[in-house]
Amino acid sequence: MNRDRALVRALLERQGRTYAEEAGIRLADRPGPLYQLLLLTTLLSTRIRAGVAVCAARELFAAGCRTPQGTASSSWQDRVDALGRGHYRRYDERTATMLGNGAQLCLDRWHGDLRRLHREAGGDHSALRRLLTGFPGIGPTGADIFLREAQAAWPDVRPYADRRAAGAAQRLGLPSTPDKLAGLVGGGDFPRLVSALVRVSLGQASIGELTRAAGAR
Repeated sequence: MNRDRALVRALLERQGRTYAEEAGIRLADRPGPLYQLLLLTTLLSTRIRAGVAVCAARELFAAGCRTPQGTASSSWQDRVDALGRGHYRRYDERTATMLGNGAQLCLDRWHGDLRRLHREAGGDHSALRRLLTGFPGIGPTGADIFLREAQAAWPDVRPYADRRAAGAAQRLGLPSTPDKLAGLVGGGDFPRLVSALVRVSLGQASIGELTRAAGAR
């Protein structure tokens, strides 16, 4: 257990930054930040590097796409241009369309407030995943991405760790079930731990370096 806690500390210190934080989203249970997370999730759901998706999200936010109203009122070309500035070029035209349609769906179905989606699901993970996959470009993997991050704002979703995070935990010799992983950190740190594990799974963090850092404690 001491080894596990040392490894978790190393993970948090070296890789414990959520993708929402990296994109400049001050995540909270409010309509604006939750929509920004949805936009980021849409970008992260394509076969493109996470760093590019984060950069593209920041460009879209700077272009006024911080709310569903802002995205819906932006032109398709404005969105394509913002994606291009973020080097999100392989899927820029299709993604610009999906973002516009997703923003309109958020307005029409949820009145621009994803807290309504949360309430409708009643904290049930399966229901949340089903509702999230109703947005263009968000499939089961995208729903996992959103919920991994949203648990920082929605405590009733914690602990949420998808197969990608669980697989990285197993490779590191850590418990791979959400409840056991959560037992190694405080509740507020769990979203950061899951993000760190995802970065390990994507090769953004060296397992060898992490285990050596943990062993040196």
